[in-house]
Amino acid sequence: MPTDRDTAAPALIEARDVSLRLGGQEVLQHVDLSLRRGEILTLIGPNGAGKTSLLRIVLGLLKPTRGRVVRGKGVTFGYVPQRFAIDQTLPLTVRRFLALPTRRSRADVEAALAEVGVAYTLDRELYALSGGEFQRVMLARALLRRPDVLVLDEPLQGVDVSGQVALFDLIGRLRRQHGFAVLMVSHDLHLVMSATDHVLCLNHHVCCHGEPESVSRHPEYLQLFGREAGRALAIYTHAHDHAHDAEGNVVPLDGSGSRQHKSGSGAA
Repeated sequence: MPTDRDTAAPALIEARDVSLRLGGQEVLQHVDLSLRRGEILTLIGPNGAGKTSLLRIVLGLLKPTRGRVVRGKGVTFGYVPQRFAIDQTLPLTVRRFLALPTRRSRADVEAALAEVGVAYTLDRELYALSGGEFQRVMLARALLRRPDVLVLDEPLQGVDVSGQVALFDLIGRLRRQHGFAVLMVSHDLHLVMSATDHVLCLNHHVCCHGEPESVSRHPEYLQLFGREAGRALAIYTHAHDHAHDAEGNVVPLDGSGSRQHKSGSGAA
């Protein structure tokens, strides 16, 4: 019997029977994936499971050994990679960084930075940013592409604990405002439950997939992460009657459901 997801709008991206062999090793084996507009799909799995390789195949940066990826006509991507090295000897401000390689107007750059909560970084040197500020600048860079699909490889990389919930809240808010889909790799199992619609557990092949609660009870998931991780994931579902500011502090929602922002908050 088809599910609501099966009968929803056409997929923006669909990976069909994707396999990848690199250096004599099977990195991916017969992987299927689909992502629809407005959906957050999170890839989880142990280190070396092929998650980043799958993202690169979806983006067209890596060619699969077998299978194919079908992308909707005209679909655009905004990509935040897991690692982005900055040469500290090269003076590069946030404004200049966001204007590369495609020139952007100052107004567009300022608007993107304001949307992710770090407008104050405009003229700062890129290497001087904190981990959380840098991730938000990378998000702004992705937003400037006006993506249909936002692709995030470990978006909490370098972000301290107080800023992690705030960053996930921001990703969810941007998704609601812009209507794009999100394809994300995350190791933070405690936050996956509240931040995603669909989970795909990968260990070179698809171990299991579905809504987070069902994945957390699947035998292959429990074998990979243990029963404690399964319980931690399962109990994290709750109705949000609050939001989080850029520092990770709880901010109540007003009667209309909009956020009540604190003034003077920085980014973690």
